Amino acid sequence: MNIINKLFDEQFVINLFKKRVLPEYPNFNNIKRVEIIPCKKYIWEETYHVVIEFKTFFTNKEGKAKKLSIYCSAHSNEPRKNVYDGLKFLWNHGFNKGYLSIPHPLFYSHQFKAIFYRGANGRNLYRFIREKNLKEIKEIIPKAAAWFAKLHKIQTKNAHNFNRKNSRIETVIPGIEHILERIKEHYEEYYEDYKKMHEIFNKKEKDFFASTAKRWLVHGDAHPENIIKMSKRKIAVIDFTDLCLSDFARDLGAFTQQVEFMCNRKIGNPEYARKIKDLFLENYLHCSKIILNNSLKERIDNYYNWTAIRTATFFLLKYNPEPERARPLIDKVRHNLKI
Repeated sequence: MNIINKLFDEQFVINLFKKRVLPEYPNFNNIKRVEIIPCKKYIWEETYHVVIEFKTFFTNKEGKAKKLSIYCSAHSNEPRKNVYDGLKFLWNHGFNKGYLSIPHPLFYSHQFKAIFYRGANGRNLYRFIREKNLKEIKEIIPKAAAWFAKLHKIQTKNAHNFNRKNSRIETVIPGIEHILERIKEHYEEYYEDYKKMHEIFNKKEKDFFASTAKRWLVHGDAHPENIIKMSKRKIAVIDFTDLCLSDFARDLGAFTQQVEFMCNRKIGNPEYARKIKDLFLENYLHCSKIILNNSLKERIDNYYNWTAIRTATFFLLKYNPEPERARPLIDKVRHNLKI
């Protein structure tokens, strides 16, 4: 039997949580029951990739019950220890309080190669974009900017590089060489431009890193689906698989490209999309107390273009390709880079 199936056994989970989770909540003295809800369930003979919600019913000494949602993310071939370590580091450096939050890391299991955490309950920014809820979008964007400013202010002297491969464009999985090989095989008409683009992206990043030893903690996957509105005042950011030490401009370029792209597609108003992109950047600069000089703008633009090409690559190489969605992104980057 695949070991991960144990996490679908209620009594096993209750016993596990009594040992690993209950001590974290001194106001409770027992766990009465657990509802197990698979969010993602891919289980093969020996391998697996699962995300599970455990609706956990705690009781206090008076017998009163409180339900808390605890999540598990586990992958047989990709241990989540770096995600747990990253979340724990952030939790201990200011993200455990206030209105700019993250999921609460509870424990890591070597047995299941899994991280267990309290989820960030709410609706993501992309849903509001899809619904054309302009009021909510306008309210969330400045909070998202403040969240990234808070992340980038953390001193990294004692920070571990939680995902070293993700720190540089050159080594981000699956790697430039692999991408170029696939493009040449399936879309030869794009190959030369793709090669030139990645040479530009890589050189600009290397030039900056050669100019300074400073690195910042970056989220590494900044886009609207990872921004969660938890309440009127509180937001959280999720998905820390790509958390690493790099150039903070990467988060800015990635988020501005993705929010503009998604607003364009779902709202259909390029001027509005540009304003939302600018609103994010203006609020970020204000919260960070930094000035947008030419050097920073060039770095943001570099990551903006790189993110656009990553998105285009996804459309080109996914299981059911959508090359018609990739072409406008490629053409825009060609124009930006004067290729």
